[in-house]
Amino acid sequence: MKLILASQSASRRAMLDAAGVPYEAMAAQVDEASAKGSLLAGGTSPRDLADALAELKALKVSRMAPGALVLGSDSLVALADGSLLDKPESRNQAAEHLRRMSGATHELFSAAVIAESGQPVWRFVDRAKLHVRTLSEDFIHSYLDREWPAISGCVGCFRIEGPGVQLFSKVDGSHFTILGMPLLPVLDYCRTRGILPS
Repeated sequence: MKLILASQSASRRAMLDAAGVPYEAMAAQVDEASAKGSLLAGGTSPRDLADALAELKALKVSRMAPGALVLGSDSLVALADGSLLDKPESRNQAAEHLRRMSGATHELFSAAVIAESGQPVWRFVDRAKLHVRTLSEDFIHSYLDREWPAISGCVGCFRIEGPGVQLFSKVDGSHFTILGMPLLPVLDYCRTRGILPS
């Protein structure tokens, strides 16, 4: 049985590499913005939105790779005021995201869906709480001097495995979920399917 990661995310690939999971990576190439817009218009919750986007990616690649297990994953940050953060499109937008996150607690949802032969066969959604300390303008600018544009692909404008850890006073939840994928449940399912030894 072959596992395909429906993503080119460096963080998700690093997690699978470090865990010793054999896989191939293939970009899903889905129009996330359009899908997200239609799902939000229908009143989809942040948790279910992460799940639906992960499924969309898994199904897209699964249809091109019959016989393989395809892992799709998605993460999003729901701010304390109920709004969602997208990946920042510019350094100025990243600064604005950090200002909005400053001094509050937000939710991060990471979803994983595995599809086989064009059908979802397994899914898991996890939640973490991000307690962001009060960020000064000086900190925001010096942080972006170091981290932009590397964080342009990161919802929440941080890489917790790097300087992004400085944004937080506390985090509640799995480190892997915060990195972008609920890894331990994914590994457990891989063992049940023979991708990893049990």
